Amino acid sequence: MSKINVRSPYYIHDTVSGLVSCRIDIYIYTGTQTIDQPSSATYELVSNAIDEKVTFEISELIRDYFANEFDGDYTSDFFWVDYEVFRSTATVPAYTGQGEVNLKGFYGYGFFEDGVNPQNDSGLLLSNRKIVKLDDAPAVIPLDTSKSTQVTYELNGSQVYTKAISSSLESDEQIEYVTNGVNGADEFEDRVLQDGGTFEDSSCLQDFVDDFTLFDFDTIYIDTDDGVIKLTVENIQECKYQPYKITFINKFGALQDIWFFKRTNEVLSTKKEEFKRNIAIDGTYNISKHQNKILTKNGSEKLTLNTGFYPEAYNEVFKEMQLSEDCWIEINNQTLPINISGSSFNYKTELNDKLINYTIEIDFAFDTINNIR
Repeated sequence: MSKINVRSPYYIHDTVSGLVSCRIDIYIYTGTQTIDQPSSATYELVSNAIDEKVTFEISELIRDYFANEFDGDYTSDFFWVDYEVFRSTATVPAYTGQGEVNLKGFYGYGFFEDGVNPQNDSGLLLSNRKIVKLDDAPAVIPLDTSKSTQVTYELNGSQVYTKAISSSLESDEQIEYVTNGVNGADEFEDRVLQDGGTFEDSSCLQDFVDDFTLFDFDTIYIDTDDGVIKLTVENIQECKYQPYKITFINKFGALQDIWFFKRTNEVLSTKKEEFKRNIAIDGTYNISKHQNKILTKNGSEKLTLNTGFYPEAYNEVFKEMQLSEDCWIEINNQTLPINISGSSFNYKTELNDKLINYTIEIDFAFDTINNIR
């Protein structure tokens, strides 16, 4: 079944001798494919033919249905998209259906070089084939369940875990996030707190955490319709700085993690509205009163993050993060929305730069003082 990646245009073209006009009925829905299709079309579009040709672009209509929320639980929006083209010709004026077409709607996109109606046709919903992560943090792997059958974890060539992937007709089971962790918890403390426990740190506990991880592995094999995909895993231990994880929606429309291991700087910027008030009363005034008075004041915070050293193959991941419209950061056991600052990104290579470290600025996507009314 074809995909519609709604951040790129999706064209439906129809032509036939004597074509006068076309109508297209579009159904956008969740649940069980075809069974939960609405009784009436979500959109009905009509266009007159020019030179016996009609072209519709429908991805913008479907894009509006995606909410794209993330609270640490790895689930993605997905929609079934069914459509049927009806023709009106000079010889048959009444609209005649040409058969229903079924699509899978992802919040993905294609690049210019991919051409029209990009598919991102892979069982693995990642561009990279190497995973760099914090030691003892889960590796979260997004899969298209219609194109994947099994995931196998290995350590030093020996299998340590395997998981079967099943296809489904349910919309909420089209993307599966396979992980060796629990509910997105990245550290032992997170897992204790998520389970309702109380975390009490100690040197003995840290020695235990350093020696034992979630089941350990260095290679992941994913069986897909296009063959077996191999992922290598590199675990990074960071003792000096506090690592941070950013989660973003990648080009496949799936959630993806990227870790920042080194120095972090935090900045608070404020904005205010002022007015000049009259403090004179009966010919005198109190010198303790503000003549220039602040009417409203709020702030916004930003972080400057450093990645640490990454392989050149991760340039594609950083590219997709820069292009993502929806990003979050895990900080103080909370998942908070952010926006990537800056409009340019300089690619680094091992040939030119030897060791690759990126510095990224992010803005928290909310005001510091709660002003939600």
